[in-house]
This record gives sequence, structure tokens and C-alpha cells, in this order.
Amino acid sequence: MRTKNTEFITKMEQFIDAFQRDNGVSPTVIEIAEGTGMSKSNVSRYLQYMRENGIINYDSTKRRSIETKEARRTKTEAVRVPVLGSVSCGVPKFAEENIEEYVHLPVSLFGSGSFYFLRANGDSMINAGIDDGDLVLIKQQAYAEKGQIVVALMEDEATLKRYYPEPSKRRIRLHPENDSMQDIYVDNCIIQGVAVKVIKDLR
Repeated sequence: MRTKNTEFITKMEQFIDAFQRDNGVSPTVIEIAEGTGMSKSNVSRYLQYMRENGIINYDSTKRRSIETKEARRTKTEAVRVPVLGSVSCGVPKFAEENIEEYVHLPVSLFGSGSFYFLRANGDSMINAGIDDGDLVLIKQQAYAEKGQIVVALMEDEATLKRYYPEPSKRRIRLHPENDSMQDIYVDNCIIQGVAVKVIKDLR
């Protein structure tokens, strides 16, 4: 097959990588054609050329089977995450002496960003599937959407609760996921991260 236009190859690679990041799967031939403005037949020829020259992995008999170098690299990437101990033991701090250990998590499963682990203490979030002793993966950020589970700092105490701002009442409702417990109301709190995953032992 004759040498192909490198501009088209770059355009296709960029579209495939962006589609994969946004949707979690690779695009189809039709989606690549629509996204790049190329014809379906031209996209098919370029995919074949890119496969033959090691630019992508691709099985034309399967849908969404395109894998670029970026996708292969992301599969093997890992993010180093500190384990900071119990969520009820005070303010999570990233000083070396407060870190129990580090674990490495694959970016392909957990995404990229700044994370830390806290160990759940107590049963205030059992209805959300968070039991005493579970490791909760927290994405470090200073904001949250209504209803997300957050690490909220109130004075000198950090707690893991669902976050419900109530601006009309000038307060924040922190909701425990346990039917026997009451909501906590505060005038203000500092968001130290949002819970994204729970890692637990099977019983």
C-alpha cells in the first residue's frame, strides 16, 4: 500500500484518543468518518495502513477494537496514592509521617488526578456500601456536587458524609447513610475531596 498522508493519520489518531477518553470505548469507522470529515472508505483504508505499520492495533471484524499507542500506554500507567488512615482521626494531611503506605492504581481503571485513601471508621455510611474498615478512594478537590459523598472538614474534625448545600437556609446538610443517624447541619465546611471508589474485603 502506498504511503499515506501523515496529516490524515495524525487527525485520526487525535480523534480516536479523544473519543476513547470521553466515552471509554474506541470509535467505529462511521464515527471516525463523521468526526474527521473523511469518507468511510478512506477511514477504512487508513485504519488498515495504520495497523500494518504498527500505529494501532485493530481487528476489522470486531466493533470498537481500535487501540492507539496512547490507549496502550494508559493501560499500563499507574498513579501513586497515599493511604492516610482513618477518616475520623482528624484532618487528612499529606505530611510523610501521616502516610501509612503508598499503593499504585492503574489509570485505566481509576482515571488520572490526585487521590488519597482513607479508612472508614464506624457505620455512618453503611447504606452507601461503606463499612467499618473499608478503604475509600478520595479524589482530592475543594468542591462537590449536591449528593456526592465527600470528606468534609468541620473545625478540626473530618467526616465522610453526603453533601447537600442549602443556600436558602444558609447552611450545609451532611447526610449519614444510616437510617438510625441524624443529619448534621453546619454553617460551613471545607471540602477535602469526593469519594469515588470503595475497596473492601469480601465476606
